[in-house]
Amino acid sequence: MTGVKLGDRVVFVGVPDGARIAAIAAKVGLSGRAVAVVPDEQAGARINKAAADAGVLIDTEAADATQLPFAHGEFDIAVIDDTAALLEQLRDDARAVIVREAARVLRPGGRLLLIGAAEPTGLVKLISKAPGSPLVVSGGANALLEQSGFGLVRTLAEREGLVFVEGLKPRTPVTP
Repeated sequence: MTGVKLGDRVVFVGVPDGARIAAIAAKVGLSGRAVAVVPDEQAGARINKAAADAGVLIDTEAADATQLPFAHGEFDIAVIDDTAALLEQLRDDARAVIVREAARVLRPGGRLLLIGAAEPTGLVKLISKAPGSPLVVSGGANALLEQSGFGLVRTLAEREGLVFVEGLKPRTPVTP
């Protein structure tokens, strides 16, 4: 669903599931680069273990999601994983800062993919008390990306309990 391919440079922000990141990172191969921005050493160790288990290379950087330690345009794809409510728990202005920071490290024409939890369905809905990610399910994520300057924002799909929202960074600067 992410569209990651061999040679891509991918940065992950919000890393609750090491196996998910390892599966995506496997697509970049040796000619690409996968970097997970983690909040602390514990999260870094969890990602490194998942990478080792999957036999893939993932660099980890302990940093605040509002100040990514990368150059402008360094990545082709940015993945923000909101399944553990990274954005959900923040105020609107703080969410916008994280999305703008992800946009900064994307090359012109790069893609931002936001992953959130879908509304539970079927038997899971009956036994689970956990709602989906309101930011993603309500369309708020789409609006957030549009307000942050991304074009062609769309919900790609709902699959296996996840919702995928994509936005493209304009190739030329947007004038207000």
